[in-house]
Amino acid sequence: MKTVYASEALLPEGWARDVQITIDDSGSIHSVEPGRRKADAEDAGGPVVPGMANVHSHAFQRAMAGLAERMGSPEDSFWTWRELMYGFQKQLGPDQAQAIAAQVYMEMLQHGYTAVAEFHYLHNTPDGKPFAQPAEMGLAHLRAAELTGIAITLLPSLYGYGNFGEEPISAAQKRFRISTEALLAMVSGLMDTARGNPDIQIGVAPHSLRAVSPPMMKDLLAGLSRMAPDAPIHMHVAEQIKEVNDCLTWSDQRPAEWLLNNMPIDRRWCLVHCTHVTSTEVERLAGSGAIVGLCPTTEGNLGDGIFPFMRFRDKCGRFAVGGDSHVSRNPAEELRWVEYGQRLTLRRRNVAASPAQPSVGTNLWREAAAGGAQALGRKMGGLRAGLRADLVVLDADSVDLVGRSGDRIADTLLVCAGTRLVRHVMVAGNWIIRDGHHPDEEAISGRYREIARALGQRQAAA
Repeated sequence: MKTVYASEALLPEGWARDVQITIDDSGSIHSVEPGRRKADAEDAGGPVVPGMANVHSHAFQRAMAGLAERMGSPEDSFWTWRELMYGFQKQLGPDQAQAIAAQVYMEMLQHGYTAVAEFHYLHNTPDGKPFAQPAEMGLAHLRAAELTGIAITLLPSLYGYGNFGEEPISAAQKRFRISTEALLAMVSGLMDTARGNPDIQIGVAPHSLRAVSPPMMKDLLAGLSRMAPDAPIHMHVAEQIKEVNDCLTWSDQRPAEWLLNNMPIDRRWCLVHCTHVTSTEVERLAGSGAIVGLCPTTEGNLGDGIFPFMRFRDKCGRFAVGGDSHVSRNPAEELRWVEYGQRLTLRRRNVAASPAQPSVGTNLWREAAAGGAQALGRKMGGLRAGLRADLVVLDADSVDLVGRSGDRIADTLLVCAGTRLVRHVMVAGNWIIRDGHHPDEEAISGRYREIARALGQRQAAA
C-alpha cells in the first residue's frame, strides 16, 4: 500500500482538509481519512479532485479541429460538417488512427480525464472492405490507450443504414457498415483480448436510430446479454431537429420517445446529446436510470442546440460529459458550458447550485464524475474506499487558485477552464501526468505532427 496526502480533497460528502488516501496494490482506494496525515505519506502537492470519465469520444476527429470553420454554404450545419468529416476519415488507416488517438488521450489526461469511452465506427478500410483482422481499427485505439495510460471502454458501433426506414447507406458510409453478427463476433474477440486487463472494458454502441433498424437493435441486445449482460450501451439520440422530424415521419414518435417505448433503457445505457427532447421525454429519461452524455463544446461547435439540463437535473436525472469531436479536451470546459448554456437559456446565474449546495463547480464536477463512472461501467468517479485511485491534483501555485479553498477551488476550476490548472494525474494508483506532462509526450506529439502534416498536404493537393 501507499498513502497520498492532500491538503484539501473533494470527497463524496464535500470538501475536506488534511485528507489521507491509502491505495492498495490493485490501484484501488483502500481508505480515505480526513483530518489525518502520516509522516511518511506522499504529498500530492495541491488540492485533489476525482478523475473524470470522458463518456463520448470519436478520437479521429481530433485531427479535424479547426478544419471545418470556413463557410462552405450559407446554410452550413451539422449535415454539411458531416460531409467534410466523411471526406476526412477516408485518409485514415490504423497507424494514423492510433497516432491521433494517442495524442488526444494524452491531452485528456493532462486536463483531468482518467478514462474514455471510445465510440468507434471506422470498422472497414476506406473503400468499405473489412480488414484482414476485422477489429484492426478498434485495436489501434486500445494500443493508443495502453501507450498513454488512460483507461478505455471501447464501444464498437453497429451501423447498417443511411437513415430511418432502412434507407441504404451512401458510398461515404461504407466504411462504417457492419452486420449485427459481425459486430457481436468483434465484441466477443475484443472481450477475450481485454480479459484480465482492468484498464480495458468493452461495450457496444448502436450508432443511432438512423443507422440501426429495430431488428438489428434487438439482436444486438440479445447477443450482448448472452456475453456480458452488464456491458455499457451507448447511442446518439435526438442530436438534430432533422433527425427528430425524420423519426416522426418514420414512426410517429420522436427518437427518445421511440427508444423509451421500445428498448430496455436502464442504467447500462448512455444516451448521447438528447438535445431535442420534450418535457415528458426528459422526465422519462431521468426515471430510466440511464446517463445522458452531454458534449456541449461539440454541440455548440456543430450548432446542435442546448439540452434542457436543469429540468432533467431537477427530476434527479444523471449526466456525464464527453469530448465528442474534441474541439476541447478539457472536462472543466465541458462543465462550464453545461452551466453557461443554461444561463443563456434561462437568463440566470448559478443555475446548477441550490441553497443546500451553493457551489456550481463542486456540484457539477462531483455529479459528472459519478455519472461518467456509471456510463463506462467502472468503479471510479469519487474519492472513497473501493473505487479506483484516479486522482487529479490541481496546481496550488496557479495564480487563479491563490487564496482559494473548498468550493471556491472547484468554482475557479470551472470558470477558469481555459487555463491549465491540472498539475498531476494518477490513474489506478499510478502517476501518469507529472507537472502537466506525460512521460512519452515528445514521442506521442512528434508522431501526431507527422500524421497531421501528411493529412494537411493531402487536403491541399485535393
